[in-house]
Amino acid sequence: MITLHHCLNARSFRPLWMLEEAGVPYELKMWPFPPRALDKRYFEVNPLGTVPTLIDGDTRITESAASCQYIAARHSPGVLDVGVHEPEYGAYLNFLHQGEATLTFPQTLVLRYAHFEPPERRQPQVADDYAKWFLARLKPLGPRMAEREFICAGRFTAADVSVAYALQLAETLHLEAQVPPAVLAYWQRLQARPAFARAKAAQLAA
Repeated sequence: MITLHHCLNARSFRPLWMLEEAGVPYELKMWPFPPRALDKRYFEVNPLGTVPTLIDGDTRITESAASCQYIAARHSPGVLDVGVHEPEYGAYLNFLHQGEATLTFPQTLVLRYAHFEPPERRQPQVADDYAKWFLARLKPLGPRMAEREFICAGRFTAADVSVAYALQLAETLHLEAQVPPAVLAYWQRLQARPAFARAKAAQLAA
């Protein structure tokens, strides 16, 4: 059985949602956020001190987008995964990793310098600059999602989970008013998925 180490609504929500979409049995282990600061025992699980840590037998994955790719390829090929033979395989990989590297990363700096640092260390200009960075990189998705239900391959895939988490974080940071309308409508559609609701419920129950 897969074990997922998770913090409430952190990046590890991506693989949690994927596990629910794939219907894979799993054990969910919850930690306070950030575990590297609040529970030093977590370093025994992951020396980086970050979530997720996904454990499947001898496999350990500590990147959220990689966890999604792993679950899709291993447990849902041709459904949540996009095969190398499919025309939009490249788009799938691009959006799967763009969700983390391009869309989530700048928001983590907003989160840190506007919310997590003590008041004397907060940097409003840094937070504002990286919020603008995120929104600028999100903008090209508007025309794409105005013509599509899902981000690629004509179906819901791991790439949608990756991008959707960035949109969830934008909502947490109250940036949703500046998200392109077609992208916001896409995010609202994804929240209606039963597996999304189950993942939300699972983390609260745990």
